[in-house]
Amino acid sequence: MLHGIPRKNLDRDTLVRLRPEILARVQLRAEEYNFMLRNCARSTALAVMEEFGLGSMDVVKALSPFPGFGGTGWMCGGVTGGLIALGLFGGSEDLLDQDAVGRTFALARQFMPRFEEAVGALTCPEVQEKVVFGRYMDPSASPENMAAFEQARGFEKCSLVPGIGARIASGLIIETVAGGLL
Repeated sequence: MLHGIPRKNLDRDTLVRLRPEILARVQLRAEEYNFMLRNCARSTALAVMEEFGLGSMDVVKALSPFPGFGGTGWMCGGVTGGLIALGLFGGSEDLLDQDAVGRTFALARQFMPRFEEAVGALTCPEVQEKVVFGRYMDPSASPENMAAFEQARGFEKCSLVPGIGARIASGLIIETVAGGLL
């Protein structure tokens, strides 16, 4: 973390050949980060960013309020972190580059249904209810809710979701590079 995220050249042949290992590594890393960092959006994005040499620690810092979309219970951090990573991959520093915007939209439109199919939901309440706990614990609502979430091993149990988000985003990056689309 002290030296930031080193840039990497994305070699098509290497990515294709090592795809299973990359996807497994990114998923595990995102799960571990979530357990340590207690932030699903940061964990998802950071694992993908490190693997592919994208972004900076400032991006990771900016993701601080993104779990549950600011703790409001909206979009899951596994989704927002995955979308941020895809934006860093497909986007452009040229703000007038509409082709890059189109590429990121195309990636997002593939990411969202894949995530929903894999996890079963896109929002924190649905993920917690359908996948993790059988109910929504709303950890940001109060100190008591956070204590209950922690006691139920929420950060440990929810770690699977950032792993899935990172894996799906990484798969899309590999598919894009392999197809020569970027």
